[in-house]
Amino acid sequence: MTIAPWRLIDTGLRSAAENIALNRALLEARQAGESPSTLRFLQFTPSALLGFHQSAEQELDLDYCRAHGVTVQRRITGGGAIYFDATQLGWELYLHKHDLGTADMAAIARRLCEAAARGISSLGVDARYRPRNDIEVDGRKVSGTGGVFEGDALMYQGTLLVQFDVEKMLRVLRIPAEKLSDKAIASARERVANLADLLGFVPPLDLVKKALSEAFGAEFGVDFVESGLLPPEQARYQVALAEINTPAWVGQVAKPASDMPIVEAVRKFSGGLLHASLAYDAKRRRIAQAWFSGDFFINPQRTVADLEAALRNTPADQAQEIVRAFFSERSVDMLLLQPDDFIAVIVQALADAD
Repeated sequence: MTIAPWRLIDTGLRSAAENIALNRALLEARQAGESPSTLRFLQFTPSALLGFHQSAEQELDLDYCRAHGVTVQRRITGGGAIYFDATQLGWELYLHKHDLGTADMAAIARRLCEAAARGISSLGVDARYRPRNDIEVDGRKVSGTGGVFEGDALMYQGTLLVQFDVEKMLRVLRIPAEKLSDKAIASARERVANLADLLGFVPPLDLVKKALSEAFGAEFGVDFVESGLLPPEQARYQVALAEINTPAWVGQVAKPASDMPIVEAVRKFSGGLLHASLAYDAKRRRIAQAWFSGDFFINPQRTVADLEAALRNTPADQAQEIVRAFFSERSVDMLLLQPDDFIAVIVQALADAD
């Protein structure tokens, strides 16, 4: 049986409000049967994007955003705050459940990330899927992804780093000052990879888009035909934009930063100095975000970032269990530093908060 072509749509460089409105319009239209299965490419003007349930005051350095022309906007999906600009290429798939044969998001993430990794690899790098939803080159993140279902319709999104500078992201977010030191910024840069650095030149975006579209086409056995928005999608887009491009949409969750203080603890252990900073939601007794720094040895280097991710938005009383499970599931060289040392600084920071 011949499979009908899927649509390719390139919406170019747009404001955050326009891109988020298109997310909603395309997802709703796919669920309503008004749209074909679609691959979309997109870019953002400088934007700080909140997860749907987040408060800008708690997540972002709003003074920095205002001073540097970074637009604050709210996504239609959950998750944490992220920074986008034109140095990243976004790719999105709008599919129906029958395109995938499953609603298991873990299986979907693996399939789509492995396909995207093959496309990126065709440019001349060795890109690989890393669970749960990242694509890496030599252990360094080159693309992050995530998806959401609306009924039987899926929106799966990825962001490919082309010339991205992680320092911009760090300064947009509300994070401890020590994460903005020269050493911390250099360390963060070591954990991500840009295509431009990996290839030794800035790849033409048309070439990158071609590589990704061919990889997804091969994965699903389809051809892509480029076209624009259909009339029902355009109508949905205008309705969504009228709601999203407003202060009321962006500010619908407004909680003071004082409700989520950043609490800290520093301890000297046999393995070195360890500093923990926690964004702590005292009302819900949850660790919204954890950051670790200090003077210690750890390999692989990404271990600290992975531990921070494992602790994100977790109940404070489960922190010890999460840390122990984290280290029990992987091989990490820390010399004299111990998992219990991370637990000790977390417990101390939480005690100070209480």
